[in-house]
Amino acid sequence: MTGFATRKVVRKVKKLTSMLHRESGIECCEEPTKYLFIGNAGLTTGLQRECLVPHFTKYGIVDDVVMIPGKSYCFIVFRDANACAVAFNNLQAKQIVPDYPEVLYLAFARSVPTVENKDWHNGPPGSVVLENFVNETEEEILLHCIDWGTSDSGQHLKHRRVIHYGYEFQYHNNNINKDEPLKDKIPEECSVLFDRLKQMGYITSCPDQLTINQYLPGQGIPPHIDTHSACEGTILSLSLGSSVIMEFKHRDGQSMSLLLPQRSMLIMSGEARYAWSHGITPRKTDIMPCPGGGLSVQNRGVRTSFTFRWTRKDKCICSYHLECDSYNEKESSEQNDAGATELEKLHVHKVYEDIAEHFSETRHKPWPNVLDFVQSFPKGSVLVDVGCGNGKYFGQNKDIYEIGCDSSWNLSSLCKDRGFQVFTCNCLALPLRNDSADACISIAVIHHLANENRRLKAVQEIVRVLRQEGMALIYVWAKNQEYNNKKSSYLKQNWHNRKSKCNKTNAHEPPVVNAEEEKSQTEKYSKFSESSSFSLPLHTNRTQFLHKDVLVPWKLKPQSQKLQTAEVRTFYRYYHVFEKQELEDLCLREKNVELVKSFYDQGNWCVIIKKK
Repeated sequence: MTGFATRKVVRKVKKLTSMLHRESGIECCEEPTKYLFIGNAGLTTGLQRECLVPHFTKYGIVDDVVMIPGKSYCFIVFRDANACAVAFNNLQAKQIVPDYPEVLYLAFARSVPTVENKDWHNGPPGSVVLENFVNETEEEILLHCIDWGTSDSGQHLKHRRVIHYGYEFQYHNNNINKDEPLKDKIPEECSVLFDRLKQMGYITSCPDQLTINQYLPGQGIPPHIDTHSACEGTILSLSLGSSVIMEFKHRDGQSMSLLLPQRSMLIMSGEARYAWSHGITPRKTDIMPCPGGGLSVQNRGVRTSFTFRWTRKDKCICSYHLECDSYNEKESSEQNDAGATELEKLHVHKVYEDIAEHFSETRHKPWPNVLDFVQSFPKGSVLVDVGCGNGKYFGQNKDIYEIGCDSSWNLSSLCKDRGFQVFTCNCLALPLRNDSADACISIAVIHHLANENRRLKAVQEIVRVLRQEGMALIYVWAKNQEYNNKKSSYLKQNWHNRKSKCNKTNAHEPPVVNAEEEKSQTEKYSKFSESSSFSLPLHTNRTQFLHKDVLVPWKLKPQSQKLQTAEVRTFYRYYHVFEKQELEDLCLREKNVELVKSFYDQGNWCVIIKKK
């Protein structure tokens, strides 16, 4: 390494270790320890443990990899300091992870933070793993009893292959369709499992529902809690073909990683079943504990899981009320819809009336993908823009008829002044005939609806007005404003993010907020909460979203206000920002819809759907 390169590395390491000490109090040192600090490699950079472990275990036994939520650095914990020193000497300032462009900057740390449970053999309370529950012969018999080809309930989902027996388990709401029993009952080959569990005292009766999922390497399932009213308090999951790590998460922030060995039976009851979400992270490798200690990386094989449930005949009466859909269901539903209506009225409809002129000034250039969609329709087609705003997508295709609607009177008036055919209405009740439009667009609208039922109703209204084979394009804000390691245009408008182009060391760090700014934000939040019946987090503009339901500030410039004052007024718009695949799942709940395309576009999740 040249003298210049060495000086550059020293500067980089000094900057990173100073940041580490400032944020966590952890000190780095010159003498080797068993703790190796890794800069430029963390959860916010998109790297997982599995990407790093193979490159460090070749120098010695690795006992742990500590990843910090929301940080662009991590720690490797070696069994001894000598192995740590060898890794340091060989990997300092190297680009070692394939397809990852950043070099890694290393330093010896005196300690590491404790951030999550590392006991791979203990899950949350109420979870039990029975290893070697079936033998190899039984495993083969069970795998061959699956009728993938002829069963009516077989499905190819985006991330796995699924088949149901007894009743269909519906993934869009994590519930069981009890009204339509399936003709295919649980295969007889499974009875040996139930007899064994009865003898061991874990169950007293046989389940009546089975879902079989087949996962290829790289596939997984999002974290979820099976709806309480769907099934009873015990769920069984048999892992065949391959081992896997299952991730458990609690609403209080706790998380656990539980090893499910091949041919093991997982039993979830009580708290594990009712209060913890469980899921499998989509990846091709898992970090596994070695029998003699330390960690190793194991490639995933084709895993087939048998999940058995007992359908519930009445409402759930558990004590985990925060997660329970049965608890005070009727009152909660009425309050939820009334609260959503009030929230939208105050923090969507009223806000857009107040900021309409300024909002319109910021909306000029059509987005290319929306423009392509609008221009794709032949002469004479009818296009409806649901939530047309200032009408920036009108007039882009001279050969079609265009109709727009918006809940804001002031925005609708701006469109009318420009000669467009627009009316004012709520997107939950479009005053249009069934089957009257060839195409619809809904750009940045549905994320303003304050509960899932209302978002689904908006999709249903769009589908209702479409003719058969009609198409709709829907855009909503994404919770993740980085995709394929690229920041969205929303994040790039933040000065700190633009600066990160020149300083890649902090490319994935959130902008620094000093104590005074943080205090100001807290006071603003408290004051806001007292002035209304809502308690939602205030989002910091041009930063990554930390919550799914947020209030986003809009600062109205003095020259845009009717009253010319020096003070900048701030309004708060409600947003539900969408997780990956959430918009797809929402649209596919409408049975006569076909998903044509799903994509990510500059911080938005987008779908094109067709009416069957």
